[in-house]
Amino acid sequence: MGRIISISNQKGGVGKTTTAVNLAASIAAAERKCLLVDCDPQGNATTGAGVAKSALKGGLYEVLVESVSPRDVIVETPMPGLHLLGATGDLVGAEVEITSMQGKEFLLKDALGQVIHDYAFILLDCPPSLGFLTINALTAADSVLVPLQCEYYALEGLSQLLRTIKAVKKGLNPSLALEGILLTMYDMRNNLSRQVSQEVTRHFKTSVLETVIPRNVRLSEAPSYGKPVILYDISCRGAQSYLSLAQELIRRSDRKNDKEKGTGERIISTDS
Repeated sequence: MGRIISISNQKGGVGKTTTAVNLAASIAAAERKCLLVDCDPQGNATTGAGVAKSALKGGLYEVLVESVSPRDVIVETPMPGLHLLGATGDLVGAEVEITSMQGKEFLLKDALGQVIHDYAFILLDCPPSLGFLTINALTAADSVLVPLQCEYYALEGLSQLLRTIKAVKKGLNPSLALEGILLTMYDMRNNLSRQVSQEVTRHFKTSVLETVIPRNVRLSEAPSYGKPVILYDISCRGAQSYLSLAQELIRRSDRKNDKEKGTGERIISTDS
């Protein structure tokens, strides 16, 4: 069964969509089938994955509001092994339309349940807000990956997000876990980047992922060409960092699966 990871931070400009697109492509490059779900009405993950919004016959709006099957609107991307549930222009109205719907917090979870066995990973790119689309993503997810920009105000927004995750865990999704905090836009020449990194690691210790995403020109250029960075320039530092991040998450997922499998086997052997 696929692992669902919500990529979330209500603060904009932290590398959230960049992470969603490039992590998804890097997971696919590791031969783990991946679905990228664009939960942001801006639709940047859709175009960043190489799919024109005008070419979509439907997307997340149709799935959430009109109960269309995800299989009817999921499309392939130029990256082999990476599929997309994209965002059309209609998604901007979803926040208002789903407020009156029954079970509104579970719409995305119910929809992804139809395709969860088709993928090793499902990544949810959340909007930079804490509205119903983000709440749906957190309710559907197994874990939350938090991109954190190495700048002064980063920690202020993080505390609010962690409170939201705690509230969702308590009221809607008891199994929701923190996948990890991902430091982004790191500049080793910048004292502030080093200070933020040290402060985050001091506060959150093992919750901080080993991989750090650097500031990288090629990483910034790739979206304008409608490509994940590994299809634009796989040799650049940005591409190599996201490939490392994919491997880190895959190892964590495999260890978790092995642990669960081992527990199940012990239970079976005890009963027999």
